[in-house]
Amino acid sequence: MIKLFVGLGNPGPEYEATRHNAGFWWVDSLSRELKAPLSMDRGYQGFVARTTVQGNTVWLLQPQTFMNLSGKSVAALARFFKIQPQEILVAHDEMDIAPGEAKLKLGGSHAGHNGLRDIHAQLGSSDYWRLRIGVGHPGVKSEVVSWVLKKPSPDHRIAIEQTIDRSLKALPHLLAGDMDKATMLIHTSKPPRPKPPKPPQAEAPPPTPSPGVS
Repeated sequence: MIKLFVGLGNPGPEYEATRHNAGFWWVDSLSRELKAPLSMDRGYQGFVARTTVQGNTVWLLQPQTFMNLSGKSVAALARFFKIQPQEILVAHDEMDIAPGEAKLKLGGSHAGHNGLRDIHAQLGSSDYWRLRIGVGHPGVKSEVVSWVLKKPSPDHRIAIEQTIDRSLKALPHLLAGDMDKATMLIHTSKPPRPKPPKPPQAEAPPPTPSPGVS
């Protein structure tokens, strides 16, 4: 089962609405779902919530170390409470996935994500779960940094928020440790396809005037 849910982002109001903070948005939604308010805990360098679900202790964490040092916060809490890497789920922004979709994954590389890179280093393991929240790609490698530190378009923000809401339907499976069911639910939980626009109806030709009777 997942015992520690982590959302990645950068602290401060200037970053609050940026793509890089999608993990924070997810944990905020999870906090509301579990009715477990987050509060700052300087011992773990982050906003923390603790709650009990079906007799099991569950932790929520938003590191406040800035993205590149996220692992310090995650590792401090995980080590103190003896939480194993495979009992941790990290929600983060993912440029290789379109807004409106999310993927669940165990292990693998950090793929250049600096938050994951530091978690790898601090835990000494890559064997933790990731919830990859799609934020889209700018299409040009040189624009990646500015892309994640900017706000998504209104349409993309709505799509991301809807993805977060849908992914939370897998929460019972994540808490139970049924990761196959959680994966299936998250991966098949995609936004409905927009209905194609109705073709414009052809206008009826005007009636032919009848000849007048003199």
